[in-house]
Amino acid sequence: MEPGFEPTGVFVLFVIGVALLFVLVTVFKSFYTVRTYTAGVVERFGKFNRVARPGLQFLVPYCETVRLVDLQVKQAIVNVETKTKDNVFVTIPVSVQYQVVEAKVFDAFYKLSDPQRQIEAYVYSSILGHVPTLTLDVAFEQQQQISAAVKKDLDVVMDNFGYNILRALVTDIVPDAKVKSAMNDINAAQREQIAAQARGEAEKIMKVKQAEAEAESKALQGDGTARQRQAIIKGLQASVEEFKTAVEGSTAKDIMAMVLMTQYFDTMREVGVVGKSSTIFLPSSPGTVNDLMTQILAGFQGSKTS
Repeated sequence: MEPGFEPTGVFVLFVIGVALLFVLVTVFKSFYTVRTYTAGVVERFGKFNRVARPGLQFLVPYCETVRLVDLQVKQAIVNVETKTKDNVFVTIPVSVQYQVVEAKVFDAFYKLSDPQRQIEAYVYSSILGHVPTLTLDVAFEQQQQISAAVKKDLDVVMDNFGYNILRALVTDIVPDAKVKSAMNDINAAQREQIAAQARGEAEKIMKVKQAEAEAESKALQGDGTARQRQAIIKGLQASVEEFKTAVEGSTAKDIMAMVLMTQYFDTMREVGVVGKSSTIFLPSSPGTVNDLMTQILAGFQGSKTS
């Protein structure tokens, strides 16, 4: 031991060091910061004292403690399995966005130990109270109404616990795989039926148009034939008049006999000249023309009397 250094001096230095350390720790424990979108719940000897706002805050050391509450928007995804009115089991995912109301930090911190589980329970209750009263098709059509109903139910309950429900979205309605396959088959069958009806209508229109075209064609053809015959009659009439003028004493019967004879021999010549024609046996005696003319005139007279 060095001369002049006493044990009491060491003890004093130790006490001073401990005191300084205690002071430093106390100072550090007296100040803390609260981040933005966060609130501090300060308790003094385990009892609620106040809510600390964002920024630098003072804490009575060894008497008060602080716990932080997140004020940011959070999201809870809840998958609810239920049955529709037409006995179809579906899974409905619901996305709930919520946050602590800044003015109700006390209620949010002390009244609920697990807010997300509480929200899930109320979402189940709300969905099970609405969807079983709807058929599957109606449930698909009323997703917005179901979302509004869930949000309304949650607003009433969660507001008492200091939470604000921003949105409650029904993101989908997922039926069982077999039901989905059956729905797809039904949809495909309905579309095929509509397509078949459309094809039938198209074929019907085509046939109607084709029939109209054929009728119009036959009408035009008949009109053309009638005009052709009128032209032939007018030509024959003019020829008969000219022949009667040129040959005195000739009658229309004589002229008709000559025309028929000429036409008869022209026909016989055409049959003999044209190749690959079927053989036609016609009487070739001169009296045949007279008989033919008699038959034609008898036909004309019969048509006039009828």
